[in-house]
Amino acid sequence: MAEYICPHCGKPIYDDEALLCLYCGENLERGVGVLGKMKYSFNWIVVAVILAALISLVLIAAV
Repeated sequence: MAEYICPHCGKPIYDDEALLCLYCGENLERGVGVLGKMKYSFNWIVVAVILAALISLVLIAAV
């Protein structure tokens, strides 16, 4: 079983599926699945897609 250190209190967590620290209750910032990984990492691709969609809406509205 892998040991994970809580980034807030520094105590080891041995539960592989724990999302909250057992000692301080803070979020362990572990990404679960695709959406969980996107939540904890800033993704430039998502920002680029949103900007492209907004620009295309502005261009369509201007025509």
